[in-house]
Amino acid sequence: MKQFAWLGIVRHGQSTGNVAADHAEGSGTEVIDIPERDADVPLSPTGRHQAEAVGAFLRKLDQPPDIVVVSPYLRARQTAELALEGLPIPMVVDERLRDRDLGVLDLLTNAGVQARLPDEARRRARLGKFYYRPPGGESWADVLLRLRSLMRELREDHPGGRVLLFAHEATVLLVRSLAEGLAEPELMTIARRTAIANCSISTWRGDGDALLVPQQFNDVGHLDRHGAPATEQEDVHAEPA
Repeated sequence: MKQFAWLGIVRHGQSTGNVAADHAEGSGTEVIDIPERDADVPLSPTGRHQAEAVGAFLRKLDQPPDIVVVSPYLRARQTAELALEGLPIPMVVDERLRDRDLGVLDLLTNAGVQARLPDEARRRARLGKFYYRPPGGESWADVLLRLRSLMRELREDHPGGRVLLFAHEATVLLVRSLAEGLAEPELMTIARRTAIANCSISTWRGDGDALLVPQQFNDVGHLDRHGAPATEQEDVHAEPA
């Protein structure tokens, strides 16, 4: 199966959920105060500014993406819509790019998990981030399976194409693992030392091999050039490394 000529992924801009989660974690609160369901959390004003900076980056590319594929979650769709405004690039929404479902951990901070679900906290610590699946939710391995399916279809439909994704924090790391053939220990080492920034851009190029060659990872230079603040706030229900 022919590899992509170019692959990119953008994490969504700062959301109101990121801001609420950051405040809750910082204050030691057990529950994150977000009125919307996770799929409906919108961008913050800062996130909208960041998304516009991604648009400026895309306009400077020598070759634009052939297609953009977006998570159905509102914060990702808003980021893509703002970034693509005025650009003749087709955009499709695919549910396989959605954020990870954390089931019973929904809206709990790390302090909340420890206080309210201590058995789950111990099970999570024993299994590790990659394989731990909260009741009613997904593990990183589960998300990787749906991403593997999506990437296979995109390669079949766009052989040698240029594909750009808009998605979420964990998705960026898991797409990297697929692009570069990383095993769990390598991926978790990167996850522990890397905070994926809002509206960061990661890209790879094809060179005829089965794997892709990294060009940039978690890059935020375009934000600075556009005067948009860089933020590294974790997604809602973030877990310890």
